[in-house]
Amino acid sequence: MIRVVVAGALGKMGIPVCGAVVADPELRLTGAVDASAVGAGVHGLEVLEGIDLLEADSVDVLVDFTNAEAAVANITWALDNGVHAVVGTTGMSVDELGEIAARSDSGDSNVIVVPNFALGAVLMMKFAEMAAKVFDECEIIELHHRGKLDAPSGTAIATAMRVAEVMKDTPVPTVHEKGVQGARGGGIGPVNIHSVRLDGLVAHQEVLFGSQGQTLSIRHDTTDRSCFMPGVVMAIKAVGSLPGLTVGLEEALSI
Repeated sequence: MIRVVVAGALGKMGIPVCGAVVADPELRLTGAVDASAVGAGVHGLEVLEGIDLLEADSVDVLVDFTNAEAAVANITWALDNGVHAVVGTTGMSVDELGEIAARSDSGDSNVIVVPNFALGAVLMMKFAEMAAKVFDECEIIELHHRGKLDAPSGTAIATAMRVAEVMKDTPVPTVHEKGVQGARGGGIGPVNIHSVRLDGLVAHQEVLFGSQGQTLSIRHDTTDRSCFMPGVVMAIKAVGSLPGLTVGLEEALSI
């Protein structure tokens, strides 16, 4: 039985994650943390204000869906206390991830950071990496609900980085922007990213490839957050066997 604590337990992702943990016979929800709802309850547990109020010896895996600043502190607590961490929070810097990697490499706790828990999105990124070996132009359009704080999304950044690693080094063409700065999006290497934030959206991404005479579009649409739960449960069960810092679900899926 894997004992799980969820940080950000009353958020849009935290609530269904708690439910997914409770529903799985191999997992047990032993704690819930959310800074915005002290004294509230979830699945019979009192929601605690901070991670430091937990008893570390009652936790095997911490699942974090908070914000970048809180996530770093929560991961640090997990590493200090011999607890594995599954992180769905995006927006952490490269330096912060590097420090987490160094600490997890030198300790007994593992960390898995997942830009997108939807298994279809994992495949989208894998397919994009494959296409980047053939095409020499790529742009990404990512679309999310207006409440998403970071832009571009972690999924878009992860996709662009993977594409940039294997795509031929072709510069993005320069375009004169007629009084509207940023119309061409922001770039990671040869990949331009365009972020859309609208009510009615959940999480969507389209990766567009082009070459002479042809285009290729790879798109993933999330219409309900329930699609993330199988990936979250998979990561909880896999993190103990993935040493150090792992980014993405590919290793857990063996792809």
